[in-house]
Order: sequence, then structure tokens, then C-alpha cells
Amino acid sequence: MLFENPNIFFLLWLLPPMVAICVYGARRQRQAVESFCDVCLVSSIRPDFRSRRRVLKALMILAAASLMILALARPQWGSHWEEVRQKGVDLVACVDVSRSMLAQDVKPSRLERARRKLIDLLGILKGDRVGLVAFAGTAFLQCPLTLDYGAFQIFLGDLAPDLIPVPGTAVGQAIRTALKAFDLTSHTDRVIILITDGEDLAGDALDAAKEAAKAKVKIFSIGIGQLEGAPIPAEGGGFMKDKKGDMIITRLDERTLEQLAQLTGGMYVRSVTGDLDLNQIYLEGIKKQTTASELKSNRREVNEDRFQWVLLPLLMLLILEGLFGEVKSVTGIFRI
Repeated sequence: MLFENPNIFFLLWLLPPMVAICVYGARRQRQAVESFCDVCLVSSIRPDFRSRRRVLKALMILAAASLMILALARPQWGSHWEEVRQKGVDLVACVDVSRSMLAQDVKPSRLERARRKLIDLLGILKGDRVGLVAFAGTAFLQCPLTLDYGAFQIFLGDLAPDLIPVPGTAVGQAIRTALKAFDLTSHTDRVIILITDGEDLAGDALDAAKEAAKAKVKIFSIGIGQLEGAPIPAEGGGFMKDKKGDMIITRLDERTLEQLAQLTGGMYVRSVTGDLDLNQIYLEGIKKQTTASELKSNRREVNEDRFQWVLLPLLMLLILEGLFGEVKSVTGIFRI
């Protein structure tokens, strides 16, 4: 036998207090009756006032409470097989891991904000396959399309600037790497979520977006950072500087990210604290502009619920407990 909700058994700790309350109530009632009249007259005044009957009624209540807890725990035995069909879209997240993503104009950093956004996204996905592309001066597929969100999250933990030794921000190459991750011959809708500060140093992002549009892949971009920009932390401490000794400021390039989304029929949003941007991208964008296809079909074993068998004796106990005093009273009348 299995239990679907075994934690509900902690309610069994309520039974000892219930017993104490029943005992205390019986003593108080008996003391009240005995203070009103002589002990020998109690049975003639209150024919239903018998210790055995009161104990029996209390036991019925306790048994009913125990059965109720057992029913809430949902006992199960036996099983059957059922067909499970999982529908969704193919979604590849392209995450910028260049050094500019270490800027702290959003806290704790742009890269950490991107990682947290994807973790939050996993919580609202509905049967979609996800993949991960990391990019800086070059790009590579870090996690192929999968329905295993736990494995995807493990790859998220490895995102760091030293993951890709080539400096720069090659947005176009990230898009092309994501396109290779899709099965372009399938009928499944395909989506790229691009998370970056938008500084395309390679300069071919728009051409890559046109290739994505031709392949019927929509790009939904999330801009990380502030328009006024922020300095880039250096490896040895301090901030990065150019050849003239001036501090390098990295700024969010919203124009490029908006163009990428428009070329493919997607959407652009700027990252904000909370889930507002994710709701716009996924719920109002991806789910409304794509059609879920069947990605996986298999059979699973489902345990049979048997709490109904507990409810029958529970109901019988409650009925008997309610009628117990009335039955005794009626039989007493006929005896007179």
C-alpha cells in the first residue's frame, strides 16, 4: 500500500488531545449532574447518562477522526497504465557571457540576472523543449534541446565569462548556432530567446536574424542593463580601460534587439525585477504566437486511489454515533 499524501499523518497527534478533551468533558458533566442530585437518582433522571455508552460514543468519534486522516492521506494500491502526450514548442536560449555582462548596473550583475531569469522561466514552461547556447566572441551549443529541465539548470550554473575565451559579443553567430540546434524539417514551432546587452561587436546580427526569419524561427529578445551604461569589471580588480586609459562603458543597445525581434515577428522587452518581463515574453508572446506540437508520447503507470473504501466505514460511524442516543431513548419508551 502507498499513500499519496503521507505527510497528512502528522494530524494523528491531534488524537491524544481529543481523548483528553473527551475525558475532561465527561468528568465535568458528571460532576455537574452529581452536584444537582444524588448519585443514585442520576440513572432515573438521565437514563442515557451511562459511562459505557459515553465511552462508546467517544470511541466512535475517535475512530471516525482516524479514518478521516487515513482518507486524506489517499491510500493507493493497484495501478493502471495511461498514455501521456506532451505538447510544446522548441525553445533555445542564447545567453551572452561576455565580460560586459559582468557590469553591475543591474544587481547583482547582468549575467546573474540573465541566469535567474532563465531559472524563473523554467518554472512557467508548459511542456516545451529547451536548449542553451552560450556566446561571447564565438558561440557554442552548451545544452541540446531537452525536456529535462533539471539538466538544463545544471548547464545554467556553468555560465561565466571564462566559459568562452574569445572576447567580444557575436550575436549573429549565437543566432546561427541556435538555428543548428533545431530540427528545421519538423513541424514544431521554433523560438530563440536572446538574452544580452545588445552590443553586437561582430556586426552581422541583422543578417542572422533574416536567416532565422527565413527558417520561420522567431526571436524574442530580453535586454539586460541600463541605457546610461556601466563600467566593466576587470579580471585583476578595478575596471577595464581602453588604449587611451579611459574607462570602458557598456550600454544597453535596445535598438538592435528591437530590430532582431521585428525581423522575425518576435518581441523585445527590457529585463526588470520580478516576472513582468517573463510574462510578456512567454505568456503574451511565445504562447500566443506559436502553436504547441506533440513532442513526446509515452505510457506511465498510475496508482489507483482507494480512499473511497475508507469513506464508507467513516460515514457509518458518524451515522451510528448520531443515532446512538436516539435509539436508546426510543427503546426506553417502549419498555415503559
